[in-house]
Amino acid sequence: MADLCTPSDMAKWFINRIDRESGESITHLKVQKLLYFAQSYYLANKGVSLFGEDFEAWTHGPVLPSVFKEYSGNRWEALPPADRMPELEGQVVSYLEAVYQNFAKFSAKELERITHQHDPWINARGDLPAEARCNNVIPKDVIKKYYEKRIKKAKKSR
Repeated sequence: MADLCTPSDMAKWFINRIDRESGESITHLKVQKLLYFAQSYYLANKGVSLFGEDFEAWTHGPVLPSVFKEYSGNRWEALPPADRMPELEGQVVSYLEAVYQNFAKFSAKELERITHQHDPWINARGDLPAEARCNNVIPKDVIKKYYEKRIKKAKKSR
């Protein structure tokens, strides 16, 4: 199946979605985590991925190497607006908006802590020390199964 969108376009969408007029900003770290949760819950809810690239289990949580390369020059600084809002399918925009509403309220470091508590990242890193460099892929099937269980658990607790 073809990608519904590119990681780069999704990153630009999140970067441009924030409300700069109210003082909001977004860092590269936060964009990576929003992308991870978007892909994870899409896999769990729809059974397919938004894009083909795999996340890697880096020190600060799941990372898409292509997006890292695109924004690494900004380091920990707030990202400037993207030159354009990408044109995405309506269903994708609606989905990204839901992810934004659920996760953008958390800081980048809070989102990092959340991913560090979830099995896909933990298992992909294995026994590595917290600060050890790691490029291990977090398999999509592992992500899908883990977040399907989280969704079922959340539905049962309602």
